[in-house]
Amino acid sequence: MSAISFESTYRTVMRMPVWVLPALGTMLLLVLFGERLLNDPDTYWHIAVGDWILANDAFPRVDAFSFTMKDQPWITTAPGSEVIFAAVYRLFGWTGVVLLAASCAALSVGLIVRFVGRWLPATTALACGIVMLVLAMPHMVARPHLLAMPVMVAWAAGLVDAADRRSAPSFWLLPLMVLWSNLHGSFVLGLALTGALAVDAILNAPKTARLGLVRSWAAFGVIAVIAACVSPYGWGSLVGAWRILTLGEALMMITEWRPMDFSRLSTFEVVLLGGIGLALLKGVTLPPMRILMLLGLVHLALSSVRHADVLACIAPLLLAAPLAPQFDRGEARAQGGILSLAAAVVLAASIITVLAMQSFAPASRITPASAVAALKQYRAQRPLNNYDFGGYMIGSGMMPFIDGRTEVFGTRMMKQHDRALEGDERELMSLIDRYGIDSTLLTPSTPAVAIFDRLDGWQRVFADETAVVHVRKPAASVKQPAARSR
Repeated sequence: MSAISFESTYRTVMRMPVWVLPALGTMLLLVLFGERLLNDPDTYWHIAVGDWILANDAFPRVDAFSFTMKDQPWITTAPGSEVIFAAVYRLFGWTGVVLLAASCAALSVGLIVRFVGRWLPATTALACGIVMLVLAMPHMVARPHLLAMPVMVAWAAGLVDAADRRSAPSFWLLPLMVLWSNLHGSFVLGLALTGALAVDAILNAPKTARLGLVRSWAAFGVIAVIAACVSPYGWGSLVGAWRILTLGEALMMITEWRPMDFSRLSTFEVVLLGGIGLALLKGVTLPPMRILMLLGLVHLALSSVRHADVLACIAPLLLAAPLAPQFDRGEARAQGGILSLAAAVVLAASIITVLAMQSFAPASRITPASAVAALKQYRAQRPLNNYDFGGYMIGSGMMPFIDGRTEVFGTRMMKQHDRALEGDERELMSLIDRYGIDSTLLTPSTPAVAIFDRLDGWQRVFADETAVVHVRKPAASVKQPAARSR
């Protein structure tokens, strides 16, 4: 190799972007605590749906996974993610799933640091990445939203960049919307963000340029909606995502959809109060439309725990350019060097070492393996189960009463199921008769367990620290299930 080519290569390596280190650091942190990424029961059924798609070379249009809603209309809002998860699990097991999820989260952090670092000092950009990680950590689980997260960040960054330049967004962003709509139903947020940033760009542009911007952003928005429909379900993807968002009371029964709880101090509250305090201290000012968008994101996060990561991902992008004049622009940006390269090598080697030495598996509380084996031994067909057990049951080839696909079951059934398991004996007997329940798979702390323990015609056949199984005695009659109702 000539001296010139060696020098060129050396300089290229030394110019390693500063966002690479926080991305690798995030990945190392997540793989070190990899089982946290598998701490959600929905991961099981997402992989099972992906397996079904691969096995049938088709996409589901009716429920084939629960016995209560079997053959009722249902589409998945994350077909691409589910296929990816299933393929990765087939090839690499839970280690592959952990690596995939951690990589997507790390890429999201890196993209945020990269975009913010264009406007603000490197230390401030790094702080934004850390805050994003802290806020999003409770929702860092191996589910489709995590695969869509870097796409969301890239889409938002592209739109914000166009708005900052008072120009139209690049049509090269549109493939991201196609990808997003196939990965996760949150793509509707991307469409809403397009409208909000269009208003921001138009209001802040010179009057002579506004009409042209209206046309350009309108054309982009229309094509973005069309791009969102480039999926196995066409415009049905939009309908499916909307149905989930409008489930009402049923969503409030799921922990991640509940409002933020301020009865005790949380990291979200610390970050929120810290941000308010910093804004007051520094006298931060923002354009009116950015204020409205920021308040909207805060409202989303306050109204639903799961939207904290949306605030964490998008807010830094909205704030970067408006805050740039209020920071010391003399501080060095995105620098590389031998120390940065050494740190990157150490982080990458550490990630590989952890993946090679550590085994991963979902938490036992959502993996009632022995209990499901007992159900299969007794040839149970219609078990009444806790919500969190539904994912594993689907993954193990057993149809549950209920699972994490809330939109399939609807508000009425979710509430009936909740009341029955909480000890409403009349509601419990109604469900047993209506759906021909022949067994149970419940956590030991579920109030309905005590009812089944004393109920005539039922016997406890298995119990451990994870689950209790009851089956109907052979002499007891099983009513045929009545017509389904939502």
